[in-house]
Amino acid sequence: MTEIIGVRFQTGGKQYYFDPQGAPVSPGDGVIVETSKGVEYGVCVTGNTLVEDDKVVQPLRPMVRMATEKDLQVVTQNRQKEKRAARIFQEKVAAHKLEMKLVRVEYNFDGSKILFFFTSEGRVDFRALVKDLAGVFHARIELRQIGVRDESRMLGGLGICGRPFCCAGFLEEFQPVSIKMAKTQSLSLNPTKISGTCGRLMCCLKYEQEAYEDAVKRCPKQESFVETPDGVGNVMAVNLLREQVKVRLDESPEAPQTYRADEIRVVRSGKGKRPEDYVPPSKAELAKLRHVPEEGEEPASRRLSEEDRLTAALEHIFFPEEGERTAREGKGRSRRSRGSRPRKEGGSAQPREKGAAPKASQKEKAPKPPKEKERRSPAPAQEAQAKDKGGAKKSSRPRHRSRPRKKPEGSEHPGAGAQ
Repeated sequence: MTEIIGVRFQTGGKQYYFDPQGAPVSPGDGVIVETSKGVEYGVCVTGNTLVEDDKVVQPLRPMVRMATEKDLQVVTQNRQKEKRAARIFQEKVAAHKLEMKLVRVEYNFDGSKILFFFTSEGRVDFRALVKDLAGVFHARIELRQIGVRDESRMLGGLGICGRPFCCAGFLEEFQPVSIKMAKTQSLSLNPTKISGTCGRLMCCLKYEQEAYEDAVKRCPKQESFVETPDGVGNVMAVNLLREQVKVRLDESPEAPQTYRADEIRVVRSGKGKRPEDYVPPSKAELAKLRHVPEEGEEPASRRLSEEDRLTAALEHIFFPEEGERTAREGKGRSRRSRGSRPRKEGGSAQPREKGAAPKASQKEKAPKPPKEKERRSPAPAQEAQAKDKGGAKKSSRPRHRSRPRKKPEGSEHPGAGAQ
């Protein structure tokens, strides 16, 4: 067993282990330790602890002493020197016309070395700049280019959750984060919602990834063919956080049902054809899959309804624009549904009294005009009827449209034209 103490040199930085040399050290105490860069001042974050020999890298560097009031004054003076060094560094960068953004300046404990952290889009030739800075400060100058994540850790700030940055608070090392984690957790793939202030994917995507991966193993895949307590069907959606599955049943495909993951029996995982020799079990056998609430456990329907209300409230708080859009879409659907209802004949929407005869329609459909062939050649039955009555053909046009023919002069007397 080896006795160690944990020391941190920066807020939110990595924790290093040192040998306390038998001295009792409490968390929050200032200590002077020996490092590879020389003697440094740090703050203890882990008190005297015994660990296995293989847990630490041997040999451990020793703690020189506990920090005194004089040591704290030296640290305060170094912080004031850092502000002056930052101002001079920016002036020199502007004079050399270099594209560099200063992030932080650090003095070591004895002031013999100054470390400048900067960011830049590309590589920078700062050899002439180092010579100018060394001539001003008469100390060893070191320039270190860092990335955007290290910049956020050093500057600090508040994330979209309202808490300080994880990297600046407690994360010792950056963990790899990928877009696959956002897909597994069913998060929005909008970069503005899953990216931090540094412009990279948020570190907190890693926190619950193992829990989601474990839930994926217990839940069926989408489009799987499954057996449920109410019948067989295909999986429409999977809620990994609640471990619930929405299934479209074969008997009632228009009304999907939601089941727990332990109430589902997978016949075919993922997309594909159903087994040709598959025979659905009886309803009595399928009913055994239904989850039976234990004593004191709330019914699933009541529990889910409360969770749905809570989820809707949180979505309205954190994503108000989506809630407003959903409300607008719902109003549009209701207007379209009201406008698509067929009107009653006659245009009257008043209820009819019992025993009353239905009112005649005010607007009856006008008869279609006869086609050209029917006008020119009347039906044989109509032609025979006209011959029986007057011996002459009658026009098939309506009477109110036909004009009376003018009688020729002298046609009243049979012998008038033979004079």
